[in-house]
Amino acid sequence: MPFSRPARTALSALAVGLLAATAAACGDTGELRRDGATPTAISPVKLWPDLRPASSPAYEYDEGSTEVVKGLTDPGRDIRKIDPVAVVRAEIAAHPADYGAKGPYHETAVRMDECGKGGDRGRCPLLKAYYRDLTGDGRQDMTLGFRLFPTNQTAVRVYAFEGDRLVQVMSDNDAIIGVELAGRAVIVRSPAGITGYEYRTTWEWDQSQHAMVFTRDEFLRTGRRKQSPAPSPSASPSASGR
Repeated sequence: MPFSRPARTALSALAVGLLAATAAACGDTGELRRDGATPTAISPVKLWPDLRPASSPAYEYDEGSTEVVKGLTDPGRDIRKIDPVAVVRAEIAAHPADYGAKGPYHETAVRMDECGKGGDRGRCPLLKAYYRDLTGDGRQDMTLGFRLFPTNQTAVRVYAFEGDRLVQVMSDNDAIIGVELAGRAVIVRSPAGITGYEYRTTWEWDQSQHAMVFTRDEFLRTGRRKQSPAPSPSASPSASGR
């Protein structure tokens, strides 16, 4: 689902400092050496202490949302026996406002007819399903994706069994560069409006909510930084955000 992400930067000053300290220690004779003046520690300053706290989230996001997939069960809880095509068709049937004749993703519903035997696989919106234990119960879960036509978005879903019921435990629609499974996390990479950057949203299983919740939303550099011209002698240095 589209939403406005807050830009976030990751600082690596601690790592740089550790590397510099290691390099300085090489060849040390054991004598104390002066390394310049120690910077004065500056404590955090709380701004606007009288500001009224926000009563609603900064932006809407389906944190920890789940949905039972109607009509698809398996007493053996073997998720590989569940047809991904049937899973997507069940979502389409359950959400006519999204996939119906007047819905924004109606073309996806139409193209799902091409996913069956004898259909045009090039027009089928369904992507390959992947299987991994993301919930920590020792059983494989299903991660699948399908294109949302006519938009430039991809739906990313995770399904798990609760008893013999198939439950959707993650739902994300976004413009996507790629998706990764890392351990028990799902990482969704999306393009940013600035060249050389991208968004990375991490989803992880939350046992208390019985759902995948997003735990990290990053704005990261992916390309090489362009060299800036050398400052003139009269120019004052500026702090870098990285």
